[in-house]
Amino acid sequence: MTAIAARATEGVPHLEARDYKSDYKPIWCPGCGDYSVLTSITRALSVLGVPREEAAIISGIGCSSRIPAYTSIYGFHGVHGRALALATGLKIARPDLTVLAAGGDGDGFSIGGNHFLHACRRNVDLTYIVMDNQVYGMTKGQASPTTASEWEGSKLTPHGTGVSPFQPLAVALAAGANFIARGFSGDPNGVAKLIVEGVRHPGFSFIQVLSRCVTYRPEQVDWRKMVRKSEHEPTPNLARAAKRMMADDGFSLGVFYLGERPAYLPPTATDKTVAEVEKQFEL
Repeated sequence: MTAIAARATEGVPHLEARDYKSDYKPIWCPGCGDYSVLTSITRALSVLGVPREEAAIISGIGCSSRIPAYTSIYGFHGVHGRALALATGLKIARPDLTVLAAGGDGDGFSIGGNHFLHACRRNVDLTYIVMDNQVYGMTKGQASPTTASEWEGSKLTPHGTGVSPFQPLAVALAAGANFIARGFSGDPNGVAKLIVEGVRHPGFSFIQVLSRCVTYRPEQVDWRKMVRKSEHEPTPNLARAAKRMMADDGFSLGVFYLGERPAYLPPTATDKTVAEVEKQFEL
């Protein structure tokens, strides 16, 4: 029996995608891909049948990190790069909650890069959605970790960055993520499906969403013509997944890796009193 059917039999009304949206109107630039990703998240929550009080979304800093305010579930808008640290702590403290983390390529792979590595390694059961537009949109268009080395669109790097772009999927695989996928903001139903699959898969799930920034990267309107469904089925084989990721041009969509590592579980509760627990830490 699905979660939705189970809750229906319990007399809990099914929530539609719109029920997971708050009354705040998003203030992204016209044409921003993050509008579609917000839609994908609320559609996924509806499919999962998660009560609003049993879900939380955590973010850092950046355009995409505004998402918690635009949902009606519990949310926390954290400091720069620390979304995964907060989300990990919440999931460990409240393993009964469905925990999502959301952010952008700058927040997740630059200042938050170390947290990204160790969140993959720890394999706590949460889902991380990164809206990757290959630019710092909120701070007016500088190159980000995933920007191509030859991009000349920023005044700070008029001749390109000269630095190889960060490879999110391959890094996530090497660090130990248990579910790795890529979606495109122009396909909100496809992204919603990936989020559902990521939440249902045990362990740390990472979903890179190509989310266009038409303000500072207007050429990204062509992404719709460039993206395509991956030719390969998801694999649990590390070597096979790594080979596919490193050979990919960054525009294949779908699930690349389905890991089989057990999710990290916090120690079970004991029947000790607070005083007994405190005594263990006495010097």
